[in-house]
Amino acid sequence: MTAHTNALTGRVAVVTGATSGIGEATARRLAADGASVAVLGRRESRLKELADEIRALPVTTDVADRDAVERAAAAIRSELGRVDLVVANAGVMLAAPFESAQTGEWDQMIATNVNGLLYTGRAFADDLIAAAADGRAADLVHVGSIGGHGIFPQYVVYAATKAAVAHLTRNLRAELGPRRVRVKNVEPGLVTTELGDGMLDTGNKDHLERWRASIESLRSEDIADAIAFAVAVPPRVNVAELIVVPTEQG
Repeated sequence: MTAHTNALTGRVAVVTGATSGIGEATARRLAADGASVAVLGRRESRLKELADEIRALPVTTDVADRDAVERAAAAIRSELGRVDLVVANAGVMLAAPFESAQTGEWDQMIATNVNGLLYTGRAFADDLIAAAADGRAADLVHVGSIGGHGIFPQYVVYAATKAAVAHLTRNLRAELGPRRVRVKNVEPGLVTTELGDGMLDTGNKDHLERWRASIESLRSEDIADAIAFAVAVPPRVNVAELIVVPTEQG
């Protein structure tokens, strides 16, 4: 992990899916770099533990619930002020053969990976636009996946949600970029996290564990470093799409 800086001092950041993995590592990194951070997630005890450690604001929230996200945004705004950095990281990855998959898993991925990302961006859009209008850096970071570009049998719905994230980011960048809001998509490859732990298909779950063990996978901190870099560059620069993969993954 790279050395921390004060590059984000004065900024107000929100990180979703912050109770583990990439979200937790990103919250830690942004706080270490000087940002005031609000952390969102569903697991209240883990969220509060993290918040106490890094002096962040914990807001227990399911991003798939639009009203809950709006309430969270209001609470964050009241406590920390206007938000100028949003990392929409919350995500679910559930693999299974298409013909036998539990369709509830499909619903869960669409609700979190697509709807949750939309609700998060919408809840803070006015803040980001206002910050940019004041000449400040304003960032909406989507955490996508190389699954949005590659072919991954039995991950078809997950890959489809991440393809949606990729194209949403490009179109939203065209809409908000002229107003100086930097919309970006950070797309990890294989990372050792809890992502996938909730799979009902045990064969795919075991395969994922073996796959991660077969190469030197990325760590959550690697993605946090990439995000920290992308949001700390001068406001004139947008690191629009950033693919980060293990060297052995190619």
